[in-house]
Amino acid sequence: MKAFIIAALTADGFIAKNPAHTPLGWTSKEDKQFFVERTKEAKVVVMGKNTYETIGRPFPGRHTIVYAEDTEYEGVEVTQKGPKELLEDLAKREFKELAVCGGSAIYTMFMEAGVVDTLYLTVEPVLFGQGMNLFNKEIDARLQLVSTKTLGESTILLEYNVIR
Repeated sequence: MKAFIIAALTADGFIAKNPAHTPLGWTSKEDKQFFVERTKEAKVVVMGKNTYETIGRPFPGRHTIVYAEDTEYEGVEVTQKGPKELLEDLAKREFKELAVCGGSAIYTMFMEAGVVDTLYLTVEPVLFGQGMNLFNKEIDARLQLVSTKTLGESTILLEYNVIR
């Protein structure tokens, strides 16, 4: 079972202005298209409660899992399992990949657990000056650049493997 992080970043490295800021307004149509295609390939996505609530619905064509306590969402699996336990459970259900879709706390939790294999980072030609980082605490990881791809006129997709 493989897990990958998929995120859009501003050119100055932020994933959002604040916890309620949705990526729907500032990311390019090319980023959105890549996100949909890549997460549909994975067939299952996981995100935190804040990220889910800014989107407000499950992703069509993908099994959606949300980290939350004492909450139920229609058409969504809610979990509190640790990343390793969640991946084991998904493997038993014959899923092959998990797309980790944010926010910062969830990205951090999966990186700290050592289960992330790949990062797909879309860099958008936007500046926030300040905002939310990809991770919400210090992470010590080495990455290997696999590929770069231009999406549209000004958006770049970076693919990295995590070096173990």
